[in-house]
Amino acid sequence: MNNPRTMESTSQVIKSADGASTSTFMADILSLIKIGIINSNLMTTFAGFWLAIYFTGESFFDHWGAFLLVMLGTTLIIAGGCILNNYYDRDIDQVMSRTQSRPTVTGTIPLRYILMMGIGISIAGVVLLALTTWTAAFIGLFGWFTYVVLYTMWSKRKYTINTVIGSFSGAVPPLIGWAALDAGLHPVAWGLFFVMFIWQIPHFLALAIKKCEEYRQAGIPMLPVVHGTPITRRQIVLYVACLLPLPFYLHSLGTVFLVLALLLTLGWLALGVAGFFMKDDMKWATWMFIYSLNYLTILFIAMVVVTLPIF
Repeated sequence: MNNPRTMESTSQVIKSADGASTSTFMADILSLIKIGIINSNLMTTFAGFWLAIYFTGESFFDHWGAFLLVMLGTTLIIAGGCILNNYYDRDIDQVMSRTQSRPTVTGTIPLRYILMMGIGISIAGVVLLALTTWTAAFIGLFGWFTYVVLYTMWSKRKYTINTVIGSFSGAVPPLIGWAALDAGLHPVAWGLFFVMFIWQIPHFLALAIKKCEEYRQAGIPMLPVVHGTPITRRQIVLYVACLLPLPFYLHSLGTVFLVLALLLTLGWLALGVAGFFMKDDMKWATWMFIYSLNYLTILFIAMVVVTLPIF
């Protein structure tokens, strides 16, 4: 006869193994779709949709269906692009420590399934966006093409300007959100686009300094790898300075927002200039990277807050 305690112990091991397997699978999926990138882009997509509601004088509750479609469609098209990025970059991901656990490297998910997943999810995202407006679908497809083809497959391994090229894809989510409601795209929508476009360059260049040696080992010609940290530092400060006039394009959001945006940008610029007097480049790059994340979060939350009905 079987020992009851042995059977119970075996059952617990099986349950534990199943739980670990499920947890690993979910971690693999989240790694493939780059959940952090999706979350930040959904924040800007929501801001675009919300401001379109505000400037057109529409009611949010009258367009909740379009809101759900644009948020889900944007999620899928970004996830699809990220999956294809992982699929294409599987050779260099083996070299970089922060990407070695991706399923494209470990083989926990067959590559053919990853490829089919990336293509299928991308198509589904475009279809959902097209159910809002064709303009939203076109912008989403443009962002996908820029990220997958122009950045991942073409410029990333060849040119230091790859960061600028990739920034086009990261700048379109607020346009997608806006276009889902208003295909005409108010000038404020383009203001959001330019803020996102410029913001990404110092954000990712700071990250490139932090991960410089990993990029070097992988053969990726990031700016600090090819031209060194001093030039990269100057480029970062220059792009942060380019953010200074952009809040004035969003002046219709009110004085409170304008002042907040200027103070945030001046703070980032001051931190950037401080880098010329710091000896620890890694510490400075970390500060710049963290500030950039807080800058984006505060700025876009403020856009929504100052346009709430109570204001």
